[in-house]
Amino acid sequence: MTELHKNLIDGDWVGTEGVENINPSDISDVVGVYARASAEETKQAIAAAKAAFPAWSHSGILERHAILSKTSQEILARRAELGELLSREEGKTLPEGMGEVMRAAQIFDFFAGETLRLAGEILPSVRPGLTVDITREPIGVIGIITPWNFPIAIPTWKVAPALAYGNTVVIKPADLVPASTWAIVDILHRNGLPKGVLNLVMGRGSVVGQTLLDHPDVTAITFTGSVGTGRRVAEASIKVGRKFQLEMGGKNPTVVLDDADLKVAVESVAQSAFFSTGQRCTASSRVIVTEGIHDTFVKVLAERTVNLRVGHALDKNTEIGPVVDSSQLKQDTDYIEIGKGEGATLAAGGDRVQSVKDGYYLQPTLFTGATNQMRIAREEIFGPVAAVIKVKDYEEALATANDTQFGLSAGIVTTSLKYATDFKRNAEAGMVMVNVPTAGVDFHVPFGGRKGSSYGSREQGKYASEFFTVVKTAYTAG
Repeated sequence: MTELHKNLIDGDWVGTEGVENINPSDISDVVGVYARASAEETKQAIAAAKAAFPAWSHSGILERHAILSKTSQEILARRAELGELLSREEGKTLPEGMGEVMRAAQIFDFFAGETLRLAGEILPSVRPGLTVDITREPIGVIGIITPWNFPIAIPTWKVAPALAYGNTVVIKPADLVPASTWAIVDILHRNGLPKGVLNLVMGRGSVVGQTLLDHPDVTAITFTGSVGTGRRVAEASIKVGRKFQLEMGGKNPTVVLDDADLKVAVESVAQSAFFSTGQRCTASSRVIVTEGIHDTFVKVLAERTVNLRVGHALDKNTEIGPVVDSSQLKQDTDYIEIGKGEGATLAAGGDRVQSVKDGYYLQPTLFTGATNQMRIAREEIFGPVAAVIKVKDYEEALATANDTQFGLSAGIVTTSLKYATDFKRNAEAGMVMVNVPTAGVDFHVPFGGRKGSSYGSREQGKYASEFFTVVKTAYTAG
């Protein structure tokens, strides 16, 4: 029988029943069986985190540093194993899976250092004889809800700062991809976290996630996922006065100007739109191209799209892995039909891929002749589907790029310093890329967007302290 991977509650592995975690590259391959927590077990995890908070929030910084540092080292040593696990359960290619594992190790290493860099201020008061201390303190029990598209990186960039700054955690990974988070929690647990400091509750959002939202002892919630669920997190948190942080959707533009280097433009768009199977909130699915370069660019991009190698995530020749599951595949193919119905031209892809293995394979899909009013240009598809929009000049390109409810990432390909500088200043996005793909930022810099993409303070780097700590002002006489 396949081993049951249990939930971690108050330092103990618990659970009696689980569900199979299926490989989207080969649906006959069971990655493992993972427990599902009940509402009662989730409440037990919250109670354990609350009980553990006083001691952990006053723990020594060297203790926290040692645990996070050892975790980083173990992840790094096991990068091949964990990368394969990630690729099997999510469908990323093996190089992408291993790259994500490396990033997790770097994040834990960074926040191990942050435990030693906790700083405050000492200011003179305007009143003689008084000194003012300004410090940051942990805030309590952090509820963490993570998505399926980055099964190790996103849980890591939430868990690591939460622990580094002295909070306790209850984490619910996406139901589709529990294995990667389970592995990270297991590593942290074995590397010395006191019981109750970190609790893992796998299962359905309607059960586990809702219990986290409803519970008054959850001090803060950090969420990455869909816009609809993000709004429910916000509504529930506002009712109880809870701190919350949301990372949600994107409909990210890449602008290609007439003066762009054609090779750079094509590769930047191909990587932004199609790599990781387009299943990134930072993926560029709107390609806004000025008329002088449009026809040549579209021709070369269509050729690049057709030649992308789709296949099993663990095949060394694969460039694009499968879609994560059947429901996501249906969403992608439904949008392809919507694009056709709206009058866009299907320039490349759009069909299922027949593979040796039975998996959720889809050809990267490129539409041309799109307008910014079409649904394929306004709604997040979250798959390997991109639409090219032709515009007259830079001014129209910038206006089109900003004409969206989202504002996560935006890119431009140009050799003009003038336009690059103007775009960095005026693109309505939290992250702007010039001559590089829109997807991803370094582990030590802030991640987040504007408008409907994000709410609350930024994630990653030293900016993470803004969410995971609270500022205290204290006066001392004498």
